[in-house]
Amino acid sequence: METKTTCPYCGTGCGVAAQAVDAKAVGERALALRGDPDHPANAGRLCSKGTALASTVSLEGRLLHPTISGRRASWKAAIQRVASRFSETIARHGPDSVAFYVSGQLLTEDYYVANKLMKGFLGSANIDTNSRLCMASAVAAHRQAFGADLVPGAYEDLDLADLVVLAGHNAAWTHPVLFRRMEAARRARGQGWIVIDPRRTETAEGADLHLALKPQTDVRLWNGLLAWLAERGALDRGFIARSVSGFEAALAELGRDDQSIGAVARDCDLPVHDVEAFYRRFAATDRTVTLFSQGANQSAQGVAKGLAILNAHLATGRIGRPGAAPFSITGQPNAMGGREVGGLANTLAAHMDFTPEARDRLARFWSAPNVAERPGLKAVDLFEAMHDGRVRAVWIMATNPAVSLPNAARVREALQRCPFVVVSDIVPDTDTAAFADVLLPALAWGEKDGTVTNSERRISRQRPLFPAPGEARADWRIVADVATAMGHGDAFAWRGPAEVFSEHARLTAFENRGSRLLDLGPLAGITRPAYDALTPVQWPVRADGGGTARLFEDGRFATPDGRARMLVHRPTGPARATSPAFPFALNTGRVRDHWHTLTRTGLAPELCRHAPEPVIDIHPEDAAAQGLKAGQLARLITPLGEAVAPVRLTAAQRLGELFLPMHWTAAFAPAGRSNGLIAPDTDPVSGQPELKHAPARISAYRETWRGFALTRTPDAPPRGLGLVWRRIPQADCHLLEFAGRGDADERAALVLALMGPVRADDLAMTDAAGSVRRAAVRDGRLERALFIAAGTARLPQREWLVERFADAQLDPAGRAFLLAGFAPGFADLGAVVCACRNVRERTLEAALAAGAASLDALCEATGAGVTCGSCRPELARLIGAAAEETRHAA
Repeated sequence: METKTTCPYCGTGCGVAAQAVDAKAVGERALALRGDPDHPANAGRLCSKGTALASTVSLEGRLLHPTISGRRASWKAAIQRVASRFSETIARHGPDSVAFYVSGQLLTEDYYVANKLMKGFLGSANIDTNSRLCMASAVAAHRQAFGADLVPGAYEDLDLADLVVLAGHNAAWTHPVLFRRMEAARRARGQGWIVIDPRRTETAEGADLHLALKPQTDVRLWNGLLAWLAERGALDRGFIARSVSGFEAALAELGRDDQSIGAVARDCDLPVHDVEAFYRRFAATDRTVTLFSQGANQSAQGVAKGLAILNAHLATGRIGRPGAAPFSITGQPNAMGGREVGGLANTLAAHMDFTPEARDRLARFWSAPNVAERPGLKAVDLFEAMHDGRVRAVWIMATNPAVSLPNAARVREALQRCPFVVVSDIVPDTDTAAFADVLLPALAWGEKDGTVTNSERRISRQRPLFPAPGEARADWRIVADVATAMGHGDAFAWRGPAEVFSEHARLTAFENRGSRLLDLGPLAGITRPAYDALTPVQWPVRADGGGTARLFEDGRFATPDGRARMLVHRPTGPARATSPAFPFALNTGRVRDHWHTLTRTGLAPELCRHAPEPVIDIHPEDAAAQGLKAGQLARLITPLGEAVAPVRLTAAQRLGELFLPMHWTAAFAPAGRSNGLIAPDTDPVSGQPELKHAPARISAYRETWRGFALTRTPDAPPRGLGLVWRRIPQADCHLLEFAGRGDADERAALVLALMGPVRADDLAMTDAAGSVRRAAVRDGRLERALFIAAGTARLPQREWLVERFADAQLDPAGRAFLLAGFAPGFADLGAVVCACRNVRERTLEAALAAGAASLDALCEATGAGVTCGSCRPELARLIGAAAEETRHAA
């Protein structure tokens, strides 16, 4: 029987229908799943990551038992150690000496319990979330403009809009299911797309207009739009008069600068006609939705960007109406749920602020003796406080800040210095878990039981598909057990997640009387059977139990006077400008098929095909000026650190700008980690880091030898060799790519470490130049292979060798060609384009040559693009390139 649950990846909140099935071996897990056709967020669609969820439920590498100082411990001992150390630290140094750092991967029930313990009973607001890194600026903009953190739109608006403006949002990759909805509206009604992004992303490829503006000039562009609309009378004066305050002051502030299109275009480094085209299209299209995400938020001026977007919609009345809304799209599955329960350090639960009235209300509702008096430390400041000794005990839940936070080297120093570090996670070998004094095994997706809230305020259930493995426990239960051990058991005595959710719902309604739009009151008395059967619903929840699609339909906002506020911030540049020493601007972000720091997607080989390793994107002209060629290793240096990765030449990058993805960790590519290069500059209001701009320089790495190894286990080269290496999971083995600048002794040490001494049944070859080829065959199966090319020697392709690991027994031909690395007649199909169907470049090229000249024809011929559709922009690009080649040939 299928269980309906929710995908654990992005903020789209897709429904999943899944069923555990018989596994091939005892102790293994197997899962059949599909998109839930009845879930309103996705109507059965899933992206490549959701489609591959069955590949991530294995127990291999899982953390299944508590540990203390690296040794297995009982839950009783671990809980007591955490409780006693936190209690002692508070007694000696005060409540602000402890902190929680939590995650949008937690369920709302987990978030609620952690927030209750920290802010209600430990007496500090030092609980912040990694959602600080993705949408804190949007939250702050909502609070300033609307009076509360309220996202007014619904996904239905994407179906109804005549124009969608995507500001710093590569929806084709980061929210593919929403992108498919927009594609459908484009086909059905000619919906227009305008993309505002320095990079020509896959989303920009299909847009009517791409504004490749200079980084961190978004505020200038949007402020210019508001001034242009006012000058031409393209405003909704009636809506402004009824529902908006601060409009005249906003116009006066804009008037301090030259707002002509020419001036805006010059400052944004855009063609004048493109800026004018954007302004005219926006003015002429009543049903306009603006989607904004990390590209806008992750900035030292992120709040100013958000407010500038909101201002354009408020001034034109494009809010609270079908097909018209400013729409902040969250990156994580439960960033919204965390915001509901006070997971951010600067808010209390249930959308309450740190006012005396709210604190008193919370104290009475929780019977809490020690409600925090003031906001706590935001993420970057929290780890800085650990570094300087103000925070002396920290509990990190379901996140990996040693990789994901800016200035990651200093974050690791902070964790090293902190006297007591607790980590709750599902795997034991993350960069952050390496610093844990106590490591606690938590439940993973497929085991969790609770709720999440997506970007359109829709609450959905995550339901367990498997029993809890080993000794793993729900996060809310772990926190409640610690609270009980600290003497607060009466307030944390829930029997299950339904009771936690019910309490959260009651709090949203407690003394609310319409003062807060976050209201789940009709769900406050929910029983366990009703909770088990809960269907997706958008808050505010109506008295009949139904949801609310849009907010502000009556033109009233959550401010004391019911009017939205227009606030204008003058544009500023990036926190740190480029210079002759660091002439490039470095941008960081996501790739299509990976998620955060690879804890889950790194388990799915099919998700490692499209972007198998970190690469540095650079414009071909910049690459030529730096003496770099495609695929060559390069050193990327900023004032804070260095990374080494291959370069990819692409005209999608603006001249003078670089891009490096953020996913890779010490377990996959220690030299390719991006966030150690980023300064911890933050927006002064939201505390969100500026992860989209860092001054950098780039040069050739100049390795003297390179190689690769294939192993059945996820091995890594030994430390101390100074290698640059990347591990890429494959279906039946792991591929290690490496390069070095050392001598023959370095190569010999690597060969010995990965292959061991030569045995009689090994295949081995070494030439005078130092190139090495080794293969280990055990009982007729290929166990390991290693290839090293010294100097200018060439390496074989990997694909044929990778396929040999699937052979139960090597045939004579397979064994004979192992050291060659390929067999005659083997055709390398090139890079993967469609991860869902494993469709590769050569297959697509053959279909194009055979006459599949349209996107639909290419998809039908190859199977690419028919599952999640996130590869469709790349397919369209291949079609365009083939057509251009045909024209030139003619």
